[in-house]
This record gives sequence, C-alpha cells and structure tokens, in this order.
Amino acid sequence: MIIQVKKFGTILVSRPAGKEAWLAYQPVLNEMPKDKEVVVDFDGVIVLTPSWADEFLTPLLARFGNKVSLRNTDNPSVKATLAILAKP
Repeated sequence: MIIQVKKFGTILVSRPAGKEAWLAYQPVLNEMPKDKEVVVDFDGVIVLTPSWADEFLTPLLARFGNKVSLRNTDNPSVKATLAILAKP
C-alpha cells in the first residue's frame, strides 16, 4: 500500500491537522493486513512539520513497525522533520 501524503495537503503543519489525517485514514488502514508493506510517499509535500508528522507517522510506525518505508524524502523540510523524529 502506498500512502500519498500530499492527499492531506502540501503544507502539513500542526498536531491537530496530523491527528485529523491519522483518524481520517483509519478506515483504509483497518482494512489492510498488518503484515503488508506500507510505503509513505512524500512526493509533492512542500512543508512537513514535526508536530504533524508525529501525529501521523509515529502511530503508523507503532502499528506497522518495520513494514513501513519512506519515499521521496529529499525535500529539506521532510528531511529535517524525519531527523527530529528519529532522535530518542
């Protein structure tokens, strides 16, 4: 399964917006087997903040673990946010 993050917008900011995106995507995720690979594609995303990403990516990773891979992460905003989230 590929999650096109730009479907939630190209400027992704705030915890409430990230939480809303996570909750809105639940019906799709609930239909998917837990052993299926999940690709998160950031193509077209202009701004990604740590708060938005924490509300969406952190629970996704908790749920699917090493089945999650990230694509099109070359955008400086996406890179910086992922680096922040990767810190313990």
